[in-house]
Amino acid sequence: MAAPKKGRKPSGGQGRPGRALAFILIAMVALTGGMFISGHTTPRLGIDLAGGTSITLTAKNQPGQKNAINQTNMNTAVNVIDRRVNGLGVTESEVQTQGKENIIVNIPRGTNEKQARKQVGTTAQLFFRPVLTIAPGGKTPAPTPSPSAKDKATGRDKPATGDGAEKSASPSASPTTQGRAVTDALKADATPKATPSGKPSGKPQPSTPPVPQPQPGANVPPALQKKLASVDCTKPIERAQAGQGVQASEPTIACSDDGKQKYVLGPSDVAGTEVTDAKAGYDNQRGSGWLVQLDFNDKGSKQFAASTGKLAGQQMPQNQFAIVLDGQVVSAPSVSQSITGGNAEISGSFTQQTAEDLANVLSYGALPLTFEESSVTTVSAALGGEQLQAGLIAGAIGLALVVLYLVVYYRGLSMIAILSLLASAILTYTIMTLLGPAIGFALNLPAVCGAIVAIGITADSFIVYFERIRDEIREGRTLRPAVERGWPRARRTILVSDFVSFLAAAVLFAVTVGKVQGFAFTLGLTTLLDVVVVFLFTKPLMTILAKRKFFSSGHPWSGLDPERLGAKPPLRRSRRTAARTDHPKEA
Repeated sequence: MAAPKKGRKPSGGQGRPGRALAFILIAMVALTGGMFISGHTTPRLGIDLAGGTSITLTAKNQPGQKNAINQTNMNTAVNVIDRRVNGLGVTESEVQTQGKENIIVNIPRGTNEKQARKQVGTTAQLFFRPVLTIAPGGKTPAPTPSPSAKDKATGRDKPATGDGAEKSASPSASPTTQGRAVTDALKADATPKATPSGKPSGKPQPSTPPVPQPQPGANVPPALQKKLASVDCTKPIERAQAGQGVQASEPTIACSDDGKQKYVLGPSDVAGTEVTDAKAGYDNQRGSGWLVQLDFNDKGSKQFAASTGKLAGQQMPQNQFAIVLDGQVVSAPSVSQSITGGNAEISGSFTQQTAEDLANVLSYGALPLTFEESSVTTVSAALGGEQLQAGLIAGAIGLALVVLYLVVYYRGLSMIAILSLLASAILTYTIMTLLGPAIGFALNLPAVCGAIVAIGITADSFIVYFERIRDEIREGRTLRPAVERGWPRARRTILVSDFVSFLAAAVLFAVTVGKVQGFAFTLGLTTLLDVVVVFLFTKPLMTILAKRKFFSSGHPWSGLDPERLGAKPPLRRSRRTAARTDHPKEA
């Protein structure tokens, strides 16, 4: 008699369910521990829940620009604004495009919100321009220009000379690898500051210098002289519009960012795009306080050396260059020598905050487009808290209804579903919390809605598996074979269903912007976690509990009662009975 063949292991066999359960439990413990170790125990909230400011910037074509508003320039602008705002430490900010010409900047409420809003508002191009004339910020009488001789070497008017004329420091005789520009707010010092080359940087500046009046020697066009007298920089609107629409190759009028001074500036010598890096630091060697160090690329290095070479030796204020951002002068340091080598220092009576702000402007100030603020919306934290509370209440109601349905319909099996939902909730919460500091994920109201929708998706996977098991019991099989035979069919259905949900979430994330992406991201994340929980938690737990008498015996409260399910008589028992009945007849 042939030996009986060993039974083939059924598809989706029991394997070692304890290992799978141990793996997912270890993962949950590790994620929870990582959450506490990192110091982030709650998810980072978006602007609609935490409160803050939402700014809409609209790109504008300037004279001489054609087809400048395109996807490439918009993406570049987003990156620059994002780095500029986050350079202040506002890591929760969100910067993204909306449509073809809008950029949305969301700044959650925080300690640096005010500085971030200021940085976002300064979104035009950055230029280094020579200073021709400085005047008080208010309206002033138009100056009467006097004839002056042209300097053949520089192409600029020679400064007026005389007993009252202030002499500037001579440029260094030999090129230096690093130069030093001094702001007009430099504190008084008894000795000249030394450059890294060992040569003096120039005369000491008074601590509170008088505001220079328009210089007769400056080569200021009559039209700009008239405009200089009429512009009132103390008014924010006139300050913002002083140099509007002027090309980089043209002289212009500009106001200081505080409105106390106004300038006539020459054509741009260096664009902000040539600055490769800028950072604030404390001058420990000279003890002159905070300064800003900036580096140029090769092109910018040559342009800056040529520009400072022209300025060196000029009378104040014509030995100054203005750093112009969004048509406003953020700094106007003076130079005493040509600054070569692609490195420069800007020193003065900086505080740490003002030095860091200027360095941030220099690092991230240049944009390929000009923007204007279309709208600024302030979201209160109280309103966000109410929205979050309403969302949590809705989620709790939905979860309670799902649990009630499971208990009424599946009875004992509902315990497995509830434990699986709990495991899914732990994984979702810990991962969302850790993704905040990791990738900047912020939980907004649509994301909460995505998590609520995911409750139904996860519960649907349990229902599919439970129904496959019950179908097998209806066919007359006992519980343990039914658990294993029902799993392959349930697995295919679950994977197809979750794939469709994840695909929808991925497409929604790719084609939308703003808060809708939060919904899509949460939906996609919870869909992936549903697969993990069903495969590594629900199925192994069901395999283990199928060995328990409460479930294997078909207890009426187990949800697997064969009589209640309308099970057919066991097939094998029917065949054995028929064989025993026929045997006496053969005899």
